[in-house]
Amino acid sequence: MAKALIIGSGIAGIATAIRLAVQGYQVEVFEANSYPGGKLSEFEQDGFRFDAGPSLFTMPQYVDELFVLAGRNPKEFFSYQKLDKVCQYFYEDGTRLNAFADAELFAREVNNVTGEPVASVKKYLTNSATIYNITNHVFLEQSLHRLKTFLSRDTARSVLGLPGIDAFRTMHKANEGYFKDDRLVQFYDRYATYNGSNPYAAPATLNVIPHLEQHYGAYFPIGGMYSITGSLVKLAESLGVIFNYNSKVDEIMLDARKATGLKVGEKNINGDIIISNMDVWFTYQRLLKAHPKLFPRKILGQERSSSALIFYWGISRSFPELDLHNIFFSTDYKAEFDHIWKDKNIFHDPTIYLNISSKYKPDDAPASCENWFVMINVPANVGQEWDTLVATARENILKKLTRILGDDIESLILSETILDPRQIESKTSSYQGSLYGTSSNSRFAAFLRHANKSSKIKNLYFCGGSVHPGGGIPLCLLSAKIVSGWIADDFPQTS
Repeated sequence: MAKALIIGSGIAGIATAIRLAVQGYQVEVFEANSYPGGKLSEFEQDGFRFDAGPSLFTMPQYVDELFVLAGRNPKEFFSYQKLDKVCQYFYEDGTRLNAFADAELFAREVNNVTGEPVASVKKYLTNSATIYNITNHVFLEQSLHRLKTFLSRDTARSVLGLPGIDAFRTMHKANEGYFKDDRLVQFYDRYATYNGSNPYAAPATLNVIPHLEQHYGAYFPIGGMYSITGSLVKLAESLGVIFNYNSKVDEIMLDARKATGLKVGEKNINGDIIISNMDVWFTYQRLLKAHPKLFPRKILGQERSSSALIFYWGISRSFPELDLHNIFFSTDYKAEFDHIWKDKNIFHDPTIYLNISSKYKPDDAPASCENWFVMINVPANVGQEWDTLVATARENILKKLTRILGDDIESLILSETILDPRQIESKTSSYQGSLYGTSSNSRFAAFLRHANKSSKIKNLYFCGGSVHPGGGIPLCLLSAKIVSGWIADDFPQTS
């Protein structure tokens, strides 16, 4: 039985462990932290529970699939409910827009609020679906670095459909072409942030993202986002996967150009297959630092995605006008992104994302209170004066929320924890604190990520948000599917 060693227990590492265990491999996972999940973790403070990282759950079928592969009924281990309203949007001019999950209802809401024709919204969503249908089976669900991918009929159809992915203009230009109302253009520009990119630079191919949310829906996992991690770890353990916590990997051991195991503290652990769920930049710079000639220099030099500044606030009262997901838009979106990408700092009027899981899971906060996850997009860490930036951003966020919600928010804060790019990097081994590995701010950057298998080091594979097909829970789960399929071909198991 071949032995697989996985570095990191992020969602992709856990999913890869499950898939390999189902396929008959012996699997061990090594995690530097005392808990699993990577960014998809949780913490409790002063009676409040917070999901520390991702808070939007889409494409739940990719989680369900793991239970089905293991011969389990997903509903017995993991459950979730579909949201009727995906998100609530607040604009500085007083506009409030409800992003209903039902496409027809949403199109009518847009028409009522902005005056944009229902037909324009439907046309836009049809285009988003077209991009998805062209890219999904080839560019998202398979490796772009294997010959077999390009010999399939699906690939041929996708190649013929490439003009339809709208790669030669930016998201913003495309959105301006569909809508006259600036508020709706801003609404759709925001989807660039779902993979840490800039709508004024990223290709309109990324306008595929609204389809994932509108067509497949958004969900709330019963038990909160961390229940995804918890349920999958339990599944993996039931399949014989061994998780080693507080086990920082120091080195990937090589014999010539073949990965043979891991050095963890004073121990050398041998394995036939090595999979890194660590950010690919740190995989090379820390774990393979003795072998710089094997580094993929061009890929490691790519522009990183944006990061995040998060305030976890325990709030002393409830706000009925708020929902699970809330967005408070900046008055000048272009200036906000210029500050992030050109100036490498934070705009004085940032767009604020506010998630309140206690709306759906009341025990996440004491009675009559709410747990606020308050996030803004910020640049990756390149040595800025973060203490000053964080203090100023906090002041501006509080002013904005106080003005729009009509209450002194600072006076309501009972508990506070702050996460900035420096801690994101140190806690999750994400280079520069970037949330999604590299950005997608050039025409084909989304398709030029690091492969799921090393071309220079035998038996070394990669999964997670810093490699193909990209960041976010659904794509991380797909990376696990891709890498486990590749391993199955390279190391066929005999029953």
